[in-house]
Amino acid sequence: MIDTADRRERPPVPHSLPYNTMVYALLIIAAIVLMSPLLFALSISVQGPTMDPRFIPRDLTTLDFAIFARVFEDEPIISRWILNSFVVASGVTLGVVVTSALFAYVLAYFSFPGKALLLFVALGSLMVPFEATLIPNYLLVASWGWTNSYQGLILPFIASGFGIFLMRQYFLTLPRELYDAALVDGCSRFRYLWMILLPLSRPAIATLAVYTFLSTWNQFYWPLLVTSATEWRTTQVGITIFRNFEGGVVYNTQMAATLIVMLPTLVLLVLGQRQLVSGLTSGALKG
Repeated sequence: MIDTADRRERPPVPHSLPYNTMVYALLIIAAIVLMSPLLFALSISVQGPTMDPRFIPRDLTTLDFAIFARVFEDEPIISRWILNSFVVASGVTLGVVVTSALFAYVLAYFSFPGKALLLFVALGSLMVPFEATLIPNYLLVASWGWTNSYQGLILPFIASGFGIFLMRQYFLTLPRELYDAALVDGCSRFRYLWMILLPLSRPAIATLAVYTFLSTWNQFYWPLLVTSATEWRTTQVGITIFRNFEGGVVYNTQMAATLIVMLPTLVLLVLGQRQLVSGLTSGALKG
């Protein structure tokens, strides 16, 4: 009679070739379907100024890949818009990571009156729609004279309820004995945060950084509201200038500009995909 433990220790039987072929075929089809909007945008951008763009171009010999260079020639200010988006997204990401780590550290390791209330406020902020705070934030920023400035684009978003919750949940998965042992050895609380806790929390920090950078890069309504000068626009607001050209819509230029401003986010998403998945799943181990 075969023992149950021995049966569990046996390696799994590899799937047959037809099964693996079917699985990979389905995955390839799913990837093509998910990437079809990007592929369609790429196809439109290289077809030229046609008023009847198609997913598959009629004539592959007439494709114009120089359109991406001409976007910068026609509108050189797009480089400034990309720089603005990078500065704003980086500033917001840095602010969210710092404030979330500090707030989560307090909620995860310290005991004091009102701790549950602070956690409730942080989680409650996730339930407030962005549109409800849009006008109050604008009035405050305008009263301080921060329109058309980096601080007006960055400071209203340097704290995040999602970031606080994510970092707190990750901190709670780490052994409490590390904190107690560090204090016994004479380590200060700030030194423990800087030299022990944060290095161990790199997956959660990377997850929060990637998520915040992508969401800030793709902001539209807030930069549209607080920037009236052309040079202070971000990419999502600035590329709307390509919608109209001499009274008509030029689809290829618009799609080329869209792909250009999407490229940094796609690269960041690909590079941070593993950390993004591991950070989101690891925080659910302990509540």
